[in-house]
Amino acid sequence: PQGSEEAKAFVNAFLKRSMPKRKDEAIQDILTRKAVVLEHYSKKKTKPKKKKTKGFTAKQRREMRLFEIEPEQQRYAIFLPLHELWKQYIRDLCHGLKPDVQPHVIQGKLLKADLHGAIVTVTKSKCPSYVGITGIILQEFKHVFKIITKEDKLKVVPKLNNVFSLETDGFISYIYGSKFQLRASERSAKKFKLKGTIDL
Repeated sequence: PQGSEEAKAFVNAFLKRSMPKRKDEAIQDILTRKAVVLEHYSKKKTKPKKKKTKGFTAKQRREMRLFEIEPEQQRYAIFLPLHELWKQYIRDLCHGLKPDVQPHVIQGKLLKADLHGAIVTVTKSKCPSYVGITGIILQEFKHVFKIITKEDKLKVVPKLNNVFSLETDGFISYIYGSKFQLRASERSAKKFKLKGTIDL
């Protein structure tokens, strides 16, 4: 059997180990009470950091030529079915493009729509050589459209300082490229504000 001093030393040591955040004076104060409530400190669990999947850099994409269209694929006829799919997509998006639909409603939807497959025409430009270019949009980037013309020529047309017209089932809409310098994915989430006068 333990003596009273040994028992006291054991209890003191046990309480210090059980309540590491308490000072000796506080522990002695607790011992004078009839009941001792031991404290429990749970260890904080560190959450494992999620590793983000890294995509290709712009340089790697250029080296791999991910966005380049092969010369043998640069034919207008190949992309006509894409245009037909785009027209059906716009009809579904605008609920049939009925004559009684308000023009600003359709324009609001077209601002956020995917334009890959649309036939566009450059109607105004600060560079006269771009005016009149008509074709199917194959690729849309932040600053340029890649358009395939009926002559099977791939044209890279900048958005800046150009106005494009877009015709769908008799409804003609105009795209002011200078106000349209966004990626397709960014446009779908952007809130466009109505503006009064728009210039090139």
